[in-house]
Amino acid sequence: MSDELLITLKTVFGYGSFRPLQREIIEASLAGRDVFALLPTGGGKSLCFQLPALHRTGLTIVVSPLIALMKDQVDQLQAAGVAATFLNSSLSAPEARSRLSGLHRNEWRLLYVSPERLLLDDWQENLRAWNVAAIAIDEAHCISEWGHDFRPEYRQLAKLRDLMPDVPLSAFTATATERVRQDISTHLKLRQPAVFVASFNRPNLSYRVQPKNDPLKQLLAFLKNREDESGIVYCTTRAATERLAEALSGRGYSARAYHAGLESDERARNQDLFLRDEVHIICATIAFGMGINKPNVRWVVHYDLPKNLAGYYQETGRAGRDGLPADCLLLFSGGDIAKHAHFVDQITDDRERQIARTQLSEMSHYAEGSTCRRSELLRYFNEVFPVDNCGACDNCTEPRETYDGTLPAQKFLSCVYRVRQASRFGTGMLHIVEVLTGAETERIQRFGHDKLSTYGIGRDMSRPQWIAVGRELMRLGFVAQAEGEFPVLELTAEGMEFLKHRRKLRLTKPMETPRAKKALPRAGAIECDEILLARLKSLRKRLADQRGVPAYVVFGDATLRQLARQYPESVDQMDGIFGMGEKKKAEFGPAFAEAIAEYLQSNGRLAFD
Repeated sequence: MSDELLITLKTVFGYGSFRPLQREIIEASLAGRDVFALLPTGGGKSLCFQLPALHRTGLTIVVSPLIALMKDQVDQLQAAGVAATFLNSSLSAPEARSRLSGLHRNEWRLLYVSPERLLLDDWQENLRAWNVAAIAIDEAHCISEWGHDFRPEYRQLAKLRDLMPDVPLSAFTATATERVRQDISTHLKLRQPAVFVASFNRPNLSYRVQPKNDPLKQLLAFLKNREDESGIVYCTTRAATERLAEALSGRGYSARAYHAGLESDERARNQDLFLRDEVHIICATIAFGMGINKPNVRWVVHYDLPKNLAGYYQETGRAGRDGLPADCLLLFSGGDIAKHAHFVDQITDDRERQIARTQLSEMSHYAEGSTCRRSELLRYFNEVFPVDNCGACDNCTEPRETYDGTLPAQKFLSCVYRVRQASRFGTGMLHIVEVLTGAETERIQRFGHDKLSTYGIGRDMSRPQWIAVGRELMRLGFVAQAEGEFPVLELTAEGMEFLKHRRKLRLTKPMETPRAKKALPRAGAIECDEILLARLKSLRKRLADQRGVPAYVVFGDATLRQLARQYPESVDQMDGIFGMGEKKKAEFGPAFAEAIAEYLQSNGRLAFD
């Protein structure tokens, strides 16, 4: 069976090898087992239910929450020669009837369908009549109230187990905590599922954080030399997405806004323009997310601070799904923390407020931290990165300077201690900084904090410098925000121990806004003839437009880069090109071979290592 799976992988999908865990998931599914698989964005989870469908007799049903995602995957499968279709509310009545008739005639190997459409009253008879061999639940975290995108209609999928007890169920998601994983298995009634959890590491992504100073100017600097690349800018508010898209458009960039407040037609149109490479930049809120299967997103910029690390990981994960290098930039400011903290403080439920505070603290620690960004992200998912230096984040390639922070740390921690001792209550960081810098506020005078021995002992440093010291001491675990209604600072056991023993401590200098930064290393780059690549992209776009599909449905960027590196002048020379299955080779290969041969008539071949 392993050889047969590899043959299908090569001839249909054009891949020479499986990604991590794909083979094991496919083999478990074909053995008739229920499966739970957590593969990160870009990890190839779709193949895990698409390929086994071609080795089964009968229909594989794929439950998917988004119309755009269904159409996108069906377009790609049909381009590869797979008999796949979808049923959802976007179809006219005649189209839906035609596809239903085809299902009754066993014409399809894969059916994509939304949960609400699948569970219409008259579908029980259809499901029994269609020779269903397997069911795959995509975006399975939608079934959990503890997930980031809960959808009540997903809860109804439990009926599938009762209706077809002998049909194996598979659940797939790109992100889920342990609690959400358990929720998925329970609500879908998975029976002793084979569980697969892949690494969350995305080795082709580089990570950088810059202090936010003039964000539009910083974004324009980032976009220089990236004019022809597709990217996403995430903003906190709807208004910000529209202002930014307008500002970029006014400077010659093809940009559109995307948020939940747009009319549905305009939102769909902007997304479609982006998917078809008519528009290169989407300025979006987090409404632009799940179901965006565009593989050639080369960068993601967070214009504002995300609410939590899980969201940040997901949003950066929309870059580089094709495995080629992609860049992730986060613009960070203390003002963003203050805005988020203000909204968090308005939450009335104590537990929800504390969770939100913890998430904001984790996010700010990531942004300001001096350790490897990749290690920090993986640690959030309880995964240990095996090396000290990832070589593809700003903290690893350009580590910040450290300084002797013993005295500032002693001053800050002593002030926290004295304020608590004098008042019997704690205060927030801003108040501690005001005491250190000798501010004459009504609050300081009312509580007598101007009489403390630590009052004014930090006048040699600015408030932003003291805030940076305070945040780093929080990251190091010397001081923490207490649980409760107000985010007051408390010394930890480690902080008390440091004060008592007066040991040395080195702190990291805060980030500085760069005048010019060298690009981070781009792992996984495919060096090729860039002039030929541009011609092949134009040809791809023309072929895709003729078929009414996004360009990546014809070929992904990795395929074009290999073509522009190996210069095949005939279809026979295209064997082994990544992503080129037999159907695509027969349909598109001659046009690309002709374009390459024509190019070589007036241009020489470049040599690559």
